[in-house]
Amino acid sequence: MTLATAAQTATWTYVDGDWYEGNVAILGPRSHAMWLGTSVFDGGRWFEGVAPDLELHAARVNASATALGLKPSMTTEEIVGLTWDGLKKFDGKTAVYIRPMYWAEHGGYMGVPADPESTRFCLCLYEAPMIPPSGFSVTVSPFRRPTIETMPTNAKAGCLYPNNGRAILEAKNRGFDNALVLDMLGNVAETGTSNIFLVKDGHVMTPAPNGTFLSGITRSRTINLLGDYGFRTIEKTLSVRDFLDADEIFSTGNHSKVVPVTRIENRDLQPGPVAKKARELYWEWAHSTSAA
Repeated sequence: MTLATAAQTATWTYVDGDWYEGNVAILGPRSHAMWLGTSVFDGGRWFEGVAPDLELHAARVNASATALGLKPSMTTEEIVGLTWDGLKKFDGKTAVYIRPMYWAEHGGYMGVPADPESTRFCLCLYEAPMIPPSGFSVTVSPFRRPTIETMPTNAKAGCLYPNNGRAILEAKNRGFDNALVLDMLGNVAETGTSNIFLVKDGHVMTPAPNGTFLSGITRSRTINLLGDYGFRTIEKTLSVRDFLDADEIFSTGNHSKVVPVTRIENRDLQPGPVAKKARELYWEWAHSTSAA
């Protein structure tokens, strides 16, 4: 059964042992994930014939499921193999988003906790062009990242993303592309969609993981690649003022990998040499290690 929705890009979903084209109906009004948000996902990428760090994305969705009290049913290797099978269904001209997911179908005590035995899995692949590397603007959001005591911040959980969504919508209403989101102490955590870096006087810095945001796979890869090249990244507590005074700002994330920030509040920035080198190093590494 396919939902009647607005036009979407080419989409294939693996669920219950088979592949289906389009936006397949897999949840009902009694599904626990539908009304209480017990779902996790991960986001890999295929572009230009490669799928960088696909194994790590597959492993992380299983870790996220466990963190949310779900019961993963697929191995990392099975998810990777299914992904490469599914990618053959696309024409190879457009970048593809790779989204493995787990969710709970039933609840436990009084319907509130998920029943781990009801965990289901799907793998959704769909065409999603990467944003251009020309850059984007950010503004400080009035909304904050939660802590591990208040939300499952150690998982890539669907229930975390309405908070990111309202931060982005608020930023866009003020004329910006994205939001710079702070933690509960007022220090910079990430953007609404990605991890964030700055460069000041030749030093590369990024917020230290403190339990309020995921230390992303692309973030870690970029830190390692820059380190091998000779740029050591300092992970530390960073304030809004640190970013306002930065020589360069750039983001890392699975959706578009490494992209510069070209405006923060009312200050314009140019894509800098470190951001350009980070993107160049990432592309070189991706094409040298992750082809099918």
